[in-house]
Amino acid sequence: MLANGKPELLVPASSLDVLKVAVMYGADAVYIGGELYGLRAKAKNFSNEDIKKGIEFAHKYGKRVFVTANITAHNRDLEGVRKYFEELKEIKPDALIISDPGVFTIAKEVCPEIEIHVSTQANNVNYATYLFWQRQGAKRVVSARELSVAEIKDIRANIPDDLEIETFVHGAMCISYSGRCLLSNYFTGRDANLGACTHPCRWKYHIVEESRPGEYLPIEENERGTYIFNSKDLCMIEHIPDLVDAGIDSFKIEGRMKTALYVADVARTYRQAIDDYFESTKLYESKKDYYMEEISKCTYRQFTTGFFYGPTTHETQIYDNNTYIREYTYLGIVGAVENGLARIEQRNKFSVGETIEIMKPDGSNVEAKVLRILNEDGEEQESAPHSKQVLHVELSETPAQYDLLRRQEEDKEVNS
Repeated sequence: MLANGKPELLVPASSLDVLKVAVMYGADAVYIGGELYGLRAKAKNFSNEDIKKGIEFAHKYGKRVFVTANITAHNRDLEGVRKYFEELKEIKPDALIISDPGVFTIAKEVCPEIEIHVSTQANNVNYATYLFWQRQGAKRVVSARELSVAEIKDIRANIPDDLEIETFVHGAMCISYSGRCLLSNYFTGRDANLGACTHPCRWKYHIVEESRPGEYLPIEENERGTYIFNSKDLCMIEHIPDLVDAGIDSFKIEGRMKTALYVADVARTYRQAIDDYFESTKLYESKKDYYMEEISKCTYRQFTTGFFYGPTTHETQIYDNNTYIREYTYLGIVGAVENGLARIEQRNKFSVGETIEIMKPDGSNVEAKVLRILNEDGEEQESAPHSKQVLHVELSETPAQYDLLRRQEEDKEVNS
């Protein structure tokens, strides 16, 4: 819990630029992965130099940075883990997120001054487990995704006030127990517990009977196959009062491989919802439709409340197709504005004459028309078709640094 009595809003970042977006759009803390020992091997991740820069930027705004080191470590990993923690000791992140007891022990030996938060990968489902980790020196424990609000509230009642509870409140739901998935390793040789998950829970599955090879039998009567493992995305923005009442100290957003648009949209909307609730319950209740409208402006699947209100059913957790819904396309972040021209690194194609939206950290959205697009040499171009091209853009409304540019689309399905 923060000094102001509100729960911490903990937001993911895949890169230094996204970390800056998270900070500017409402995060109280940001969690990131270094180049080693985190569970998102396919994410861009942070070099040690970028971790330093990210911490400096966050601390400038009074925010904190946590570094993940939550792999299930093998013998071959331990020497490298020790060396990595020696490097992090000099960088000084605000906390390490760890699941493996061996890795935890090394962290305590190498950098005892850095807080340790116990990852959800450690399967933390009861208060005895929380108390165990506190005795080892943990400051915070991340609850398993399988816990209900009532169970978390019971844990809170049976642990000391200074032992913090962190809980995922939004994002993708691993179908395996607290994310400890074996399917990826089995099918592709890529270990989900070492950060290389191929997300086989998103694939289509049919049954093949041993005596009838080559004959694919759908598990359900559905021409698109079946999705027996697929989970909807968790979304608890309509249930902030229950989360607060349960005694959760940190509201965690999933998504260390997500775009800046996702991070900005989700962080900004949860920031507004939390602040509105603590200002007035009536205000919060009156804006629920607005929160859901805003949270749906980034790419998402169908939503669920997961296990928070008891065991899930087919209808509440499993979705019937594996496509995302995309209502807005991310165009870029404004790095600087000079002589009315916004400097951006373009992410998706847009053209002169289009109407786009300027998304601001303060919660407002401003429509603007694209008047001119110039490349780095000052040459005008009609469109921006090349991803990551640095451009200078003139809009009918002048944006500010850290504003995000996006374009509204007709609801579009995107394969996961």
